[in-house]
Amino acid sequence: MKRFKTIDTLRGISIIWMIIGHLTEWWILNEELWFFNILRSIGDPLGSGAFLFIAGVSTALSYKKNIQDKELNKSSSIKVYRKEYLLRASIIFIIALMYNALISIKLNNPADIWTWFILLTVAVSLFLGWPLLKTSKRFRIYLGLILWVINLFLMNYLSNFSGQMNFLGILNHLLYNRLGLDPILSFFTFFIIGTVIGETIFEIYLIEDRKERGFNLKKKLLIPGLIFGIVLIIIGIVFRFPNFLHHRTFSWLVYSLGIQLILISSLIFIEEIEVFRFKKNYKFLYYFSYYSLSIYLLHNVLFFIFQNSLQYVYLLMYISLTLFSLGILLRIIHIKIGPHFSIKIQIGRLSRALAKRI
Repeated sequence: MKRFKTIDTLRGISIIWMIIGHLTEWWILNEELWFFNILRSIGDPLGSGAFLFIAGVSTALSYKKNIQDKELNKSSSIKVYRKEYLLRASIIFIIALMYNALISIKLNNPADIWTWFILLTVAVSLFLGWPLLKTSKRFRIYLGLILWVINLFLMNYLSNFSGQMNFLGILNHLLYNRLGLDPILSFFTFFIIGTVIGETIFEIYLIEDRKERGFNLKKKLLIPGLIFGIVLIIIGIVFRFPNFLHHRTFSWLVYSLGIQLILISSLIFIEEIEVFRFKKNYKFLYYFSYYSLSIYLLHNVLFFIFQNSLQYVYLLMYISLTLFSLGILLRIIHIKIGPHFSIKIQIGRLSRALAKRI
């Protein structure tokens, strides 16, 4: 199975957007936070939700490839792969809790060790996603949409018990602590639908004949992706017009998924028929994708440089310089030490080694 430039491109864009969002929130003057809110409304469909969506696509592609390898090579074992998968999710979960612990220490709030930053959401999504990979694509689509409906009512109900030390108060904390972030019931649907897209791509690319593959890409990915993407965008806009881009609302979730479906279906098709070739641009985004976990963790040190001190004009200039410098740095790292700087790859190697030993 080929490495899809579209997946690297979208993951790279997602990481870059999360960095832009964080730096804007950290560096901009408090009296100019209106600029941050506008920027977030426009670009956030490409942020953490898109990252989780691409994680679902990659997970499904990896899962199907390993299943196929088992069928072709009797010496390989799906049991080892299952252990590797769950160990990888466990390691990410531990890293997420350590990350949250540092945040809770900074905020002097021990309860924030359970906070839905994207790392925790990814880890829990991987755990929940494993049994679903064996189910039909239609079931996963229905489940993802049902979860959004349940979340819409459950979130409103449990908010009445916020801060209370009873079962419903604890449940509210577990499911919705820090609503402005990436709570699992809101964001797991991105992951689920991503696995559907990933499995569809895998099935299409089993076709060796390029002409037939292109026809199936158009029929099974491009056209459905455009249709359902446009429908979701319209639903998101109509449901809460004109405030459909309000952060993390039901309208925003639906609208964002529509954007992601249109992007991945269009870009995969364009990549296949080779209409455009953006090798240099792809490489820049590829570095952010390849070192996504490393750069996500390390970019937090930038918090301390311009804390709430920049006007938005200077902010844009400094963020542009920062991203350009990070891109150059990642390129140098990639040439000098390659995968050794990638925490994601090291987690994969560690989980694979542990799985073979267990």
